[in-house]
Amino acid sequence: MTTLVAVRKNDEIAIAADSLTTFGDTRLSAEFDRESDKIVRHKGTYVGLCGSAAHQLVFQNLLAQHGDLDFSTKAAIFETFRRLHPILKEQHFLNPKEEEDDPYESTQITALVANPRGIFGVYSMREVFEYTRFWAAGTGREFALGAMHSQYGRLRSAEAIARAGIDAGTTFDKNSGLPLTLYTLAVEH
Repeated sequence: MTTLVAVRKNDEIAIAADSLTTFGDTRLSAEFDRESDKIVRHKGTYVGLCGSAAHQLVFQNLLAQHGDLDFSTKAAIFETFRRLHPILKEQHFLNPKEEEDDPYESTQITALVANPRGIFGVYSMREVFEYTRFWAAGTGREFALGAMHSQYGRLRSAEAIARAGIDAGTTFDKNSGLPLTLYTLAVEH
């Protein structure tokens, strides 16, 4: 699991993640993990992934094979994940079942997306939300949301608010740990 945050303030967007990977009770910290960054970059867009560690490799593979994926808007992100779903099932052997009474097959992926147009959340049934200020995902999300909510009006930059969110998540969530990775970009007007 993880703590993942995305923040938009003034003309800046930030996306950040912790670096800890867990397997049950075993912790793989950044000190022992050559590739601990949970955020993938694709053509000026940053995608932070939560959940299974396999998502990272699968997503990197998808981006390499399908260069035309569009993450620029809420509608484009939805269409991208809709197009990826059959590929995830057929080529990557995704198990799309969560609950028996779910209305749609699950992608099993939770992600935050940041690009010059905004910050977005993607959830397992391909729900896409666009956020105006900030959001968090992963097991540390509640701590991160509280910290960012309390600091949004006080701190001047998206980067500082994102750092506060990750700090809270890694302090209180047993499945999150430092160091963090953080990327910033300018808002497109």
